[in-house]
Amino acid sequence: MFSFLYPRIYVDSILDIPLQQLRELNIKAFILDLDNTVTEWNSNEIREEVSQWFTMIKQEGFKACILSNNGERRVLAVAQSLDIPYVYRAQKPRRGGYYRAISIMEVSPRETAVIGDQIFTDVLGGNRAGLFTILVKPIDRREFMGTKVSRSMEFFVLRRLRQKIEAGKFPEI
Repeated sequence: MFSFLYPRIYVDSILDIPLQQLRELNIKAFILDLDNTVTEWNSNEIREEVSQWFTMIKQEGFKACILSNNGERRVLAVAQSLDIPYVYRAQKPRRGGYYRAISIMEVSPRETAVIGDQIFTDVLGGNRAGLFTILVKPIDRREFMGTKVSRSMEFFVLRRLRQKIEAGKFPEI
């Protein structure tokens, strides 16, 4: 049961994702959370280094799609500026939004990685959908009140995850 809460890898930000290693695992596409993964919470502003990362992954042949529980207006604005598709009101951690993103990108689940900053939405949903999951640290401390509540529960999972990493018991990719 708890294995569904653990990502395959844990990094500081999307900029630290080991693209070459993922390519070797035949990962061809990324499903990305919006708030505190791609942008700060409730912001449409994309940091320059994040924008450059998206340009680079597309040049390297990776596909990307934003998957968010937000409404369409905000998700659309960010997706258009990055020139990538999106799925809004995804109801994460339900699997339907993940499958829709996979279909939009025309890849298989085995070729897809989920990138997000929350365990109980991004990692849980991605694992339930059978996808490779990547947990990133949140870009900013500001976030939705409901997220703050789930962060208190995430604390215990993250503590256990860090213990596994320190003990060398967390799988390397």
